[in-house]
Amino acid sequence: MSRLTVLYFASLRDAAGVASESIEADNADLRGLYETLRERHGFALPAQRLRVAVDGAFARWDDAPRAGSEVAFIPPVSGG
Repeated sequence: MSRLTVLYFASLRDAAGVASESIEADNADLRGLYETLRERHGFALPAQRLRVAVDGAFARWDDAPRAGSEVAFIPPVSGG
């Protein structure tokens, strides 16, 4: 198990009801972490529609989360 801080933006923040949370995770990769949180919070967007960042740098979905890291799930942004 590793403790992570997870940041949510835009529609993910709205669905989770929080901008961030500290969690205990035992997922092998970031995709698994997102899927676990998607089930918990009811996120509509699949992982392939998002970007993921770890400690401020974009990461790959198959990267393993590291204890103490800050993981951000970033949905597509619409602008005008």
